[in-house]
Amino acid sequence: MSTAPDLYIGIMSGTSLDGIDAALVDLSQTSPRLVASHYQPYAGPLREALLSLHQVSHNELHQAQLTANQLAREYASATQVLLNKARMTPEHVQAIGCHGQTVRHRPEHGYTIQLNNPALLAELTGIHVVGDFRSRDIAAGGQGAPLVPAFHDRVLRHSGIHRVIVNIGGIANLTDLPPGSTTTGFDSGPGNLLMDAWIARHQGHAYDRDGAWAASGKIIPALLQRLLAESYFATLPPKSTGRDLFNLAWLERHLSGEESPADVQATLLALTGDSIAAAAQRFCTGAEELYLCGGGAHNAALVSHLQRALPHCRILKTETLGIAADWMEAIAFAWLAQQALHLHPANLPAVTGAKHPCVLGAIYPA
Repeated sequence: MSTAPDLYIGIMSGTSLDGIDAALVDLSQTSPRLVASHYQPYAGPLREALLSLHQVSHNELHQAQLTANQLAREYASATQVLLNKARMTPEHVQAIGCHGQTVRHRPEHGYTIQLNNPALLAELTGIHVVGDFRSRDIAAGGQGAPLVPAFHDRVLRHSGIHRVIVNIGGIANLTDLPPGSTTTGFDSGPGNLLMDAWIARHQGHAYDRDGAWAASGKIIPALLQRLLAESYFATLPPKSTGRDLFNLAWLERHLSGEESPADVQATLLALTGDSIAAAAQRFCTGAEELYLCGGGAHNAALVSHLQRALPHCRILKTETLGIAADWMEAIAFAWLAQQALHLHPANLPAVTGAKHPCVLGAIYPA
């Protein structure tokens, strides 16, 4: 007899600030099944509003709440598209797991802020909503990030092969899955964030397709050395980071102003590749396979750089394991919503540094 579907929606809007990834997922089996997916880009004014909220500004509390309401409406719109694609109604879905948009991540001060209005999202969709996934882990002394390694541990672990999962979004994070040993994970540093910001400034593009612009330039060794001297890279896990540290102002402090923009882009690609490779070599010793997900998985120049830096590791996309690279995080937040509704702990203290396992997320009934 076939098992009845157990349907959840995962909504992820990450550090890249490009838009919304929404996934309708069947979690009735051990391996999640992607039923429908939808990408909804941010309109320019919304993206600018989100970028401005990363900095202290006048009347920011009011602006943050207005933006959170706008985000909830965007999330509701994405949800409706998913339901239409799958020819389903809200009654078919158990819950929405919605990450929200991070505008501050300061676990060292005991807080993290993901903009969202989950009450409004529940009202607009008629579906239970789980939001604010990170705060409970921080309350228990953890970083609140990364959270996706718990999902990787559940669905991508192999009993005999040492795998590392690398998500390259705005920030890059690694999940180490050594056979017969504890899963660990952490943010390695910038993923696409700096490359996207630099090409947007100089060429007006949202991202560097296939790393073509970076490939047209030359790495500036002295600049790369200055960037890699950032203390975050030497910090031991558990650790997490974001735009609070890695942003254009941080980059500009290391520039002389005489560099070719294409050479800076090449150096930023090397920064991402080298920091990921160094983290894998230092903290994931003996890894045999490295699986990429997130937007950076499609950057051919970056993947080639990683393969040169890690010659003894097979580098593949997570499609090989049955989960599309573009939808990994959205699927993970659908799973996190399921864990919350069943009151199952979903953090990994070895990853985040929390004192104990926690049930993650606040539930807003429809």
